[in-house]
Amino acid sequence: MNISIKQIIVFFALLIVAVGLLLILPELAASQPPPPPDKPDQAPIDGGLTLLAAAGGAYAVKRLRKRSVPH
Repeated sequence: MNISIKQIIVFFALLIVAVGLLLILPELAASQPPPPPDKPDQAPIDGGLTLLAAAGGAYAVKRLRKRSVPH
């Protein structure tokens, strides 16, 4: 079995390429993190808050009038 210098050089060149690919490809194949989520939708509290404030004010006026009227 006669191995020439050319065969040894080709073998080591292929070995270096294979090892290089094994070291580089996992970095290229790694998945990217997902993008950050969008801002959540804001809850519309204006209409309901206005109704609650009006009802609270009406209740307070009713209680104050009831307290000031003598029986």
